[in-house]
Amino acid sequence: MDGVQGSPLDLLTARIGRRHYAPHIHDEYAIGVTVAGLETMRYRGEKIYSGAGSVVVIEPGEAHTGGPALPEGFAYRCLYPDAELLSAAMSVRGGASRPHFREAIIDDRELGEALRLAHRALRLGDDPLEGESRLLSVLGALVVRHAGSAPEMASGSRRADAERIARAVTARLSDELLTPPTLAEIATEQGLSRYQLLRAFRDGVGMPPYAWLAQYRVMRARMLLDAGHRPAEVAALVGFADQAHLTRWFRRVLGVTPGAYRNSVQDSMARGIAS
Repeated sequence: MDGVQGSPLDLLTARIGRRHYAPHIHDEYAIGVTVAGLETMRYRGEKIYSGAGSVVVIEPGEAHTGGPALPEGFAYRCLYPDAELLSAAMSVRGGASRPHFREAIIDDRELGEALRLAHRALRLGDDPLEGESRLLSVLGALVVRHAGSAPEMASGSRRADAERIARAVTARLSDELLTPPTLAEIATEQGLSRYQLLRAFRDGVGMPPYAWLAQYRVMRARMLLDAGHRPAEVAALVGFADQAHLTRWFRRVLGVTPGAYRNSVQDSMARGIAS
């Protein structure tokens, strides 16, 4: 969707059977509610579980995986507000920094139901004022009940060095999306061996460069699908070898195919026009 209060906001509705997400990150917060089944995730080095009614919060830049914990799979609703929208909610309670959530799985059934209703109102688009009001109410309650201030990173640490290297590498990969440089080229640019580069990038991002590039291409593909492009066109525009290559990574990162995602976007737009 176009966004709320000037901030972009994507919505996702998904049911996952046997598939597991590949490790990936989001530029925005991922805030969802499990509506059926049981999901298992690996986040911040721990294996965690989300049952029906639980709220899930993944912070920007945090690598994570996900998948069904039981054979029957799971279903969820998720929205992706940017840090600015969450920080605005944080400022209302007197916080000066980006909200930090110590726990990814929040057992707050009232909040989970409110999140589900906000997602539904935004997806249907029948009453934009209702959708925006429900969303801001949910985000405000989430921050007030469960957020703290983001912890400060110690400068000069190995972690800080790894993050600096990772930022430089991701910037180059995003700039050269269609014809990315080799590991040797990037390592030479950073004054590292290829092994040192891989270790630093994993420490800073939580995944190897090829996986980061693939999930970044998926995020760019999502934006193009939102704009109405067909999956076959999108694959070439973001650097995938073909549509099948796009589909494999799209499902690994978002849990649905590009075609299913595009259809859900078009259905939401059609409902908004009809209303």
